[in-house]
Amino acid sequence: MGHHEDLERLIKNAAVDEQLGPISAFLDDLAPNVRIEVARGMTNDAQRTLWTLTVGQLVSLSDMVPDDYGPLEPVRHFGKNTLPAFQTFEKRFCRPTDAATTDMLWGYNEGPTRKLVGPGYFVCRATPNDPRGATVVDYFSVPPEKPAEWPTITSNERLPQRFVYGFMHDFLRRVSAHVTIGRAWRHHKPTANHFILCREG
Repeated sequence: MGHHEDLERLIKNAAVDEQLGPISAFLDDLAPNVRIEVARGMTNDAQRTLWTLTVGQLVSLSDMVPDDYGPLEPVRHFGKNTLPAFQTFEKRFCRPTDAATTDMLWGYNEGPTRKLVGPGYFVCRATPNDPRGATVVDYFSVPPEKPAEWPTITSNERLPQRFVYGFMHDFLRRVSAHVTIGRAWRHHKPTANHFILCREG
């Protein structure tokens, strides 16, 4: 049985036992490149189940960008969503240039649709008391600066990216040390779109 099948079996069992631990341990034990491949091979149903299983699992900003990264040093998170098309993408994060600004990260979305709908810049903030997730990707705000290699910063209120990123929040929950599960809210209402992220390294 391959890694993808093993993970799907663990998720199905966890849905009955309500135990996230075996899933977290399985993902932690995988080699980095295999973990990314397995995360991106997850089915839509598995992602939705993980969202339910991870209620109360806290994601910190340090989970998204480890503490040993400096300002504007990018970290890639490889993702897959439950949309009908263009499911694979990346969210790239970095710390702000002001070392005293420790309560947020900056980032954008990279993937095959970026040239069509824009980069989808965001500010990532801690939301420790929000039952939806302890960290939110906030598209209402965009960063004032970026790493040199990232695309031009644009507002999510402009067309056409307004149709994709406008009025959006992505709430995140922890699955394992490198893997998070997210769900999108639009106009402060939950959508059917879930997504998995796997941090590089």
